[in-house]
Amino acid sequence: MLSSFNHILRWLLPPLVILALGYCGILLYLYSIQDEMMFQPTRELYATPADVELAFEDVNFVTNDRVNLHGWFITNPDARGTLLFMHGNAGNMSDRLQSILQFYRLGFAVFIFDYRGYGQSEGEPDEEGTYADTRAAWNYLTETRGIAPQRIVLFGRSLGAANAAWLSRDVPARALIMESAFVSAAQVGSDHYPFLPIRLLLRYGYNNESYVQERTMPLLLIHSVEDEVVSIEHARALQALAHAPASLLEIRGGHNNGFLVSEPDYSRGIAAFLNTLPRN
Repeated sequence: MLSSFNHILRWLLPPLVILALGYCGILLYLYSIQDEMMFQPTRELYATPADVELAFEDVNFVTNDRVNLHGWFITNPDARGTLLFMHGNAGNMSDRLQSILQFYRLGFAVFIFDYRGYGQSEGEPDEEGTYADTRAAWNYLTETRGIAPQRIVLFGRSLGAANAAWLSRDVPARALIMESAFVSAAQVGSDHYPFLPIRLLLRYGYNNESYVQERTMPLLLIHSVEDEVVSIEHARALQALAHAPASLLEIRGGHNNGFLVSEPDYSRGIAAFLNTLPRN
């Protein structure tokens, strides 16, 4: 009996070792490339707001850790307020012209900027860096341009939603809009790779589940029921966690194009949310 067991063990051991080494190799590889998976910037600005017939100003400003950033301020003569736009993890702000145009038509001046490492902004992106960049953008609006905080709406899409939510914890903005937001970076990874210990591997937090509980301003969550990257269950979970008032606008389309696929319901839903806000 014992000799038979030893024979089976000798037969099984090599493939088990190979499987274990392969699994560890996958973990090491994913750990090493997580920066590239989290941040996918491009440097070239292939268009400007002028290409969608919007007047704008080039803006250069500096973070507290002395990183030079670049943004656009899109003026609006009939502005109901200013939208501070935090974009997602890929490309740069020139990929967001159609979204800028939507908010312009909703009656906003828009300030959009590129995080460090994106577009013409200096540096290399990381989590703390994107937070510092977001804070610097807020400071630019309120200190340099002198815009009253109560006239600023924070907007973030995907990764940008985490930056907007992080900022919302301690600034007196009028409202927070989070589109295609996730509960946390780790939860998205676990959704896609349930067989891997993502929470042990991931160096990034972006913990919206905490941020939405700390904010006090009105919150609108926008999420597609067809989102293939971040399940709508993330938005539903965030709404349940958030202190009231917190609304959820469900749309259709993919993670990156729901705001276009779902027009005009998308813009109508945002307008309806804005109309519920107390007047300044």
